[in-house]
Amino acid sequence: MTQADKAGQLAALHVKGRPLVLYNIWDAGSARSAAKAGSQAIATGSWSMAAAHGFDDGEAIPLDLIETIVGRIASAVELPLTVDFEGGYAKDPDGVAKNAARIIKAGAVGLNFEDQIVGTGALYAIADQAQRIKAIRSAADSLGIAVFINARTDLFLLEADKTRHPDLIDAAIERALAYQQAGCSGFFIPGLLDESGIAAICDALTLPVNVMVMGGAPERETLIGLGVSRISYGPGPYLAAQARFVEQCAAGLAGA
Repeated sequence: MTQADKAGQLAALHVKGRPLVLYNIWDAGSARSAAKAGSQAIATGSWSMAAAHGFDDGEAIPLDLIETIVGRIASAVELPLTVDFEGGYAKDPDGVAKNAARIIKAGAVGLNFEDQIVGTGALYAIADQAQRIKAIRSAADSLGIAVFINARTDLFLLEADKTRHPDLIDAAIERALAYQQAGCSGFFIPGLLDESGIAAICDALTLPVNVMVMGGAPERETLIGLGVSRISYGPGPYLAAQARFVEQCAAGLAGA
């Protein structure tokens, strides 16, 4: 398949009632393992990719290195590849567009793009984030790739008190509608675990909605019933793999 074909395939995999499940990876080796396990698409996780290469999350891993890793993953598997692009490694739309073009040229056909101002614990104003999304869409269009822009809101991650999450649903929907008008392809709501809140967002939007598996998240069948179109695992797979490695390494060192 061409890269354009892969972009179309990735978009088509987002279906209510039959969600795309993405067990997030961090390098070419884990991508091949995910493909061998039967994955329909490959998705990096920013935390996982950074940790696997000795960096903290939050755009600490250099963009040059991300570009190299994305290229290696894209050449290692034939599946559509979506990349966690964090905040785009720039604040201004022109900078975001240039950086997005680099990752697309490396082989990505999807980008997770968050509305948190990286390192501040604050969100971009809706209008500002919409301009940043428009810039990515324009960059993708100029390359002839219908990139799946998964617009992530950090409204729920930044509010530690989950009892207040229902009060943020309308604000999330407002952001989703603005981001959709700007050209995003999907809406990602990490941190929201409340079933009624997830359902409300799915019902209010025509965009595919992405939920992240984490402690306290609804079961998969429940998420399907709520209208979710994409389920991802974030850093969970990397943490599980490393925990298992430590266990096996300790056993080996002890001669077990």
